[in-house]
Amino acid sequence: MRFPLSTPPAIPAGTLASGPQPTLAVGDDLVLRPWQGSDASAFLAAYQDPEIRRWHTRRPDSEDQVRDWFAYYRQAWRQETAASWAMTYGGGEPLGRMVLGAMDLGDGVAVCAYWVAPAARGAGVASRSLRAVSDWALGAGFHRLELDHSTRNQASCRVAVKAGFRAEGTRRNAAVHPDGRHDMHLHARVRGDA
Repeated sequence: MRFPLSTPPAIPAGTLASGPQPTLAVGDDLVLRPWQGSDASAFLAAYQDPEIRRWHTRRPDSEDQVRDWFAYYRQAWRQETAASWAMTYGGGEPLGRMVLGAMDLGDGVAVCAYWVAPAARGAGVASRSLRAVSDWALGAGFHRLELDHSTRNQASCRVAVKAGFRAEGTRRNAAVHPDGRHDMHLHARVRGDA
């Protein structure tokens, strides 16, 4: 059961779902778009990469399961709980995944997550995409965006900092990874940050 807020919601229910999930242009080359059925094989292939498997414990086992995930992503947008984008050059093959999840419209808070396929790493795809999604989200009415990553994942930390997410502290033993429990760095970007 959900109890009503005593304050106005940051984003009134129905605001996001009143239209399709947006496609976001990032400069002249990057396009963040909703996932399409034809992306299933690339999505599944990305989860075979050892680095993605190291940091992401939820992963699909088949293209059919990927298509189920894509259906869940569409439903999550309609329910205003999450949005997931394929990072692409010009709308083409996926380079990675960008997520705005755990949306709390009442408080205006959401959580970001991402991964980049091996061939696209080192080109600034994740930090530029994270900046674009967070710019869009803060403009849409969210007030605070959070993300966390293992203290051992320095690449993810660099992405967060480059996208304007300030480090806020360490959550001890906060997440399970294949090699055991990890401390997690917490970052956030709030409306008004540069």
